Amino acid sequence: MSKTKQETISSAELSIFCGQVALILEAGLPLYDGMETLAETEKDNGNADMYQVASKGVTETGSLYDSLKGDSRWPSYLVEMVGIGERSGQLDKVMRGLETYYAREDRIRSSVVKAVTYPMVLGVMLVVIVLVLLWRVLPVFRRVLSSMGVGMSENGALLMRIGSAVGWIVLALVALVVIVVAIGFILMRTKHRDKVLALVRKLIPTIGDLGQKLSASRVASVLSMMLSGGFPTDEALEMTAKVLTDKTAAEKVSGIRQHLESGDTFAGAVEKVDLFDDLHVRMIKMGSATGRDDQVLGKLAEIYEEQVEDDITRLVSIIEPTLVALLSIVIGAVLLSVMLPMAGILSSM
Repeated sequence: MSKTKQETISSAELSIFCGQVALILEAGLPLYDGMETLAETEKDNGNADMYQVASKGVTETGSLYDSLKGDSRWPSYLVEMVGIGERSGQLDKVMRGLETYYAREDRIRSSVVKAVTYPMVLGVMLVVIVLVLLWRVLPVFRRVLSSMGVGMSENGALLMRIGSAVGWIVLALVALVVIVVAIGFILMRTKHRDKVLALVRKLIPTIGDLGQKLSASRVASVLSMMLSGGFPTDEALEMTAKVLTDKTAAEKVSGIRQHLESGDTFAGAVEKVDLFDDLHVRMIKMGSATGRDDQVLGKLAEIYEEQVEDDITRLVSIIEPTLVALLSIVIGAVLLSVMLPMAGILSSM
């Protein structure tokens, strides 16, 4: 159980799993029978043990939530959403929603990888070439000129030093970026994940906006399911806060509960915590006035999900050209670092 979710099961597999469970429920099959069949189907899968543990847990407890919660390899968001689905009697809808969510996450991750791979490969090749030129080729030229008895002029020596310095500076900057990114990825797998995400959101405002919209979508989705399932608003808010991985959003949901305890209406409490946009707050007010909070929140969840997907698509579409542009600047600096020493050598002949 020591492996993390990223090491054991991908977003694509999670999407398939959620879709299969939804299909079992929609077909009216007993969940324990369906899970047993699913575990048998996936026996040749690299994650077969996870399915077998889940199937055994459902057979023993009758609860998918309890069986998944006992295995730390399942993502916490999926587990908590399953719990809400069981409590609200809408597990089939929850699993369909999770199927879509993880499928979208897999598409986004694949798009980002494709957009970043080409520039990164080009950058690595460039670094290797420049390193060879600065470390091996130019010193050979110096030795050849020295063996020929050709002295380096003052201007040539200056160009040589400037060019070499530019090349090493570029390599040092590239190495620094790689180290920072590597450290960031390592910290993302530790207890410092939230701090890293907070720093990234401050440095890249677009990421922060995406995170806020995603949290708003999750809040609206969970509240919609809980309220439509007949749960009291206070209990629905308590469960929603437990599902959220974004601590800021969880604190805002807790703030809604506090405002409700102080006598505010649900719409008024939502407005005070600044979780949704002004337009969407007005939609919530209208839903409260007509007694359709759950329907309005469900619609808001769809709206925010579409906004998140559109924003990420646009962000991914500019990643590659932006990296290529930055790489072009680096290439120019690298060429300068190579040509200047060459000019220095030639001016000495």
